[in-house]
Amino acid sequence: MVTRRSLAVLFAFLAAACRGEQRANAQQSAGASAPSVLSSEQLNTGRRTSIVEASARVAPAVVSIRVTLPTPRQSAWDLFTGAQPGTPQSFGTGFILRADGIVITNQHVVANAQQITVTLPDGTDVEGRLLGEDALTDIAVVKLDRRDLPVVRIGRSSDLMIGEWAIALGNPYTYLLGNAEPTVTAGVISATGRNILPTGEQNGLYLDMIQTDAAINPGNSGGPLVNSVGEVIGVNSSIFSSSGGSVGLGFAIPIERAVRVAEEIVRNGSVRRAWVGLDVAQGGEMSDWKRMGGVPVGSVAPTGPAARAGLRAGDVLVRANGRPLRNALDWESVKLDLHVGDSVAVTVQSAGRTVERRLVSSDLPTATADRVRFGGLDLVTLTPAIRAELGVQSELGAAITKVPVELARETGLRERDVIVAINRVQIRTAQDVARILEKLTPGTTFQLVIERRGNYYPLTLRI
Repeated sequence: MVTRRSLAVLFAFLAAACRGEQRANAQQSAGASAPSVLSSEQLNTGRRTSIVEASARVAPAVVSIRVTLPTPRQSAWDLFTGAQPGTPQSFGTGFILRADGIVITNQHVVANAQQITVTLPDGTDVEGRLLGEDALTDIAVVKLDRRDLPVVRIGRSSDLMIGEWAIALGNPYTYLLGNAEPTVTAGVISATGRNILPTGEQNGLYLDMIQTDAAINPGNSGGPLVNSVGEVIGVNSSIFSSSGGSVGLGFAIPIERAVRVAEEIVRNGSVRRAWVGLDVAQGGEMSDWKRMGGVPVGSVAPTGPAARAGLRAGDVLVRANGRPLRNALDWESVKLDLHVGDSVAVTVQSAGRTVERRLVSSDLPTATADRVRFGGLDLVTLTPAIRAELGVQSELGAAITKVPVELARETGLRERDVIVAINRVQIRTAQDVARILEKLTPGTTFQLVIERRGNYYPLTLRI
């Protein structure tokens, strides 16, 4: 039986219980809102991201490169005023590939160097010796007289994922800074397989490049592009920018290509070019690749690798070593990464059928051709094989196989150009070029006609 007294006791008990629950909830709420105190170790652990770890792993092997260039000739005004031209310098970055002092950088960083000074991350200056350079791939190798140097860990670019972290290390404006530690910028892999169309000032072929939005600025050239686990996947090389600074369009040479070229330079002092003996269609014909489903073959060198494999003019290259060929630059990219003696499996549309062919690359015909050197230019007489190698249409002329970077900058001439006429005189051999130019007196203006990638250009120069 429930009495008034028992109800009063029950209500008092319930009220006390509610007050206790309210106090517990208040304490719990107060505890949740109160800031927790983390130790310094916990804070540092939270800040140590994969970017921090990757940068720390690579930075000890990233170096600054200072290049002393030839002193320019005094102008008439300098001679009149007695002014002395200063010593020009350029700056860039490199990274240590081998502990015995092998450093990879861009060829354009060390072009025309009279002296190379390499600054290690601890601030030590070491004289560098240029082992070799390859303008076509924009890779050079510098040797340091040191042992037991820290080295980078090499990754690969073949399995990059769009959107994964990319970290660029380099030394922009190092000469203005108080220390030699590399600058780190981070972004993502924006794209892969980018082919950058050649320009009038470009000596190298920037094909199959890695695109990133990690900031690459002047001085970063030659530095490593790194993934999130601290492996080098590319060599920072170029940017697209009207101002000269980063706007989120940076490009890096795939590390596989850079290492291959560097190892060949260390071993042989230069790079042997592989030759396949065919030329793809030039000019307006290249625009038909979408309709044709591949890259049309323009010409095939007699007795060359392509001819021996059964390829002929008019065939359409669809794939090469498993890679789809969307345009002529895709084919150039395949050739750029070939060793002499490598085989290339190609899928070809020929006479209405799709067939598989395998060709084996050989040495370039220019490697054994008679050469003429004049004024820094290396020239060879055109032959059918060399025409197919360089992809030119002229039957007569002298091909430029090597031109110093400074001379290229002053004249506009490039490797693979073909001189077809001088002052309206047709050029038949490389000796013709030397013979005509030797007769010109200093200060004389003359005109060259050159073929470049299927197009003809006049150049007015002064001897």
